[in-house]
Amino acid sequence: MTAPLKPFLKWAGGKRWLTSRYAHLLPTSYNVYHEPFLGSGAVFFHLRPKKAFLSDANSHLIDCYVAMKDDWQSVWNYLLAFKREHSENQYYEVRKTSFRSPTREAARFIYLNRTCFNGIYRENLNGIFNVPKGTKDTVTFADDDFCAVSNSLKVASLRSTDFADAIELAKKGDFIFIDPPYTVRHNHNGFVKYNQKIFSWSDQVRLRDSVRMAVRRGVSCLITNACHPSISELYEGLGKKNPVSRSSVIAGASKHRGTYEELVITIGYDAVAADVPINCSDSKRSSSEKRV
Repeated sequence: MTAPLKPFLKWAGGKRWLTSRYAHLLPTSYNVYHEPFLGSGAVFFHLRPKKAFLSDANSHLIDCYVAMKDDWQSVWNYLLAFKREHSENQYYEVRKTSFRSPTREAARFIYLNRTCFNGIYRENLNGIFNVPKGTKDTVTFADDDFCAVSNSLKVASLRSTDFADAIELAKKGDFIFIDPPYTVRHNHNGFVKYNQKIFSWSDQVRLRDSVRMAVRRGVSCLITNACHPSISELYEGLGKKNPVSRSSVIAGASKHRGTYEELVITIGYDAVAADVPINCSDSKRSSSEKRV
């Protein structure tokens, strides 16, 4: 088994907590790995499958992955250049600048991701990244291994597309890890603040329908979502529902951080954890987390 890798991006709603505490919920065998909400790719880098289709609606994110896959050394060199000149003034100068070079633009994406406020990705209505500088100034880490990241991505097809189109590619025997933005019925709080486009309740329903069709084709899935009655009802009759707990690190003030419940749904394979009764009734706690 290939050793897991640390994601090279920090992403709000990332799933390192899932791979570190609940890896037993992931399947042990499948044909092709699919991930339609890529983000930091924590589960992909943990599993390191032999073949994968990775996608996200964020085209800038996918462009970054493509550059890492094709020419990680140039991305690294440009990142080191940003590191040498790092300051508050440079952060805002780089934030307002776009580069023609795909590898330099990827380094810009990583630089901003690592030095912005809490690793949040947010765009204004004009599609321009507008997150302020954060308190952390670390641009590169001792355990960065862009070469290994690039090699792991060699097995992956990367595209920016809607999740429904991505899920439709999965065939019998494949596995899809599905980690959408968390919205619940009658509660869209947080998404206006952190997203250019809201992942609405109708998107949640559309996602459920895509999952249902994939399962009928013989595809297995693991879905993470808000631990909320509306989500539990939405997936009624589909797979095993496992409430899990994790720590929140997104809120700006530590007093607003704490332990949150999330819902992990496994479909089409036998996960190690047994099915347990669902008690996702605390809608305020489970749905207030900001996701991008």
